[in-house]
Amino acid sequence: MRRFLVLLASVAACLGLSTLPAAATPSYCGLTWGSLDKSNPNYSAATLTDVRAGRHQCFDRLVVDLAGPAAGYLVRYVDTVTEDGSGAPVPLRGGAFLQVVVNAPAYDSAGNPTYRPGNRTELVNVNGYETFRQVAWAVSFEGQSTIGLGVRARLPFRVLVLDAPARVVIDVAHYW
Repeated sequence: MRRFLVLLASVAACLGLSTLPAAATPSYCGLTWGSLDKSNPNYSAATLTDVRAGRHQCFDRLVVDLAGPAAGYLVRYVDTVTEDGSGAPVPLRGGAFLQVVVNAPAYDSAGNPTYRPGNRTELVNVNGYETFRQVAWAVSFEGQSTIGLGVRARLPFRVLVLDAPARVVIDVAHYW
């Protein structure tokens, strides 16, 4: 039913209809997120230790686990996710691409890896997810780590920094 209401509102907008009955105005799960860049410039001594994903009723969730106090981030839609340093493109499936940069390296102060993806092109299995299409490793370079997130379309998202345990969380809505 919700998809029908979203379609109805889209058709009404295309036809120039300015109003729909209140019951037909879609509000997907009450989410008020947008799709513009989100950032927090903070750095910490944390290191990246894992990347995982989960499905929820209204959104798909990407979690970047950290050892140490939670770090800052930059999450934004881009035409192509690239590796820092080399500029090499990171191939991704999906209709839109989120570049997830966490201000924490995937290596310790001695240069030893704290996160080693088993498969750089498929960090987590997102088969069957409503929104996510692929999660790929880009690089950890100069104190920050970059992950490519392929999604179905350019959809609203939010970013949370959480403690106990420390992590950066990216939620991408299933619909507008």
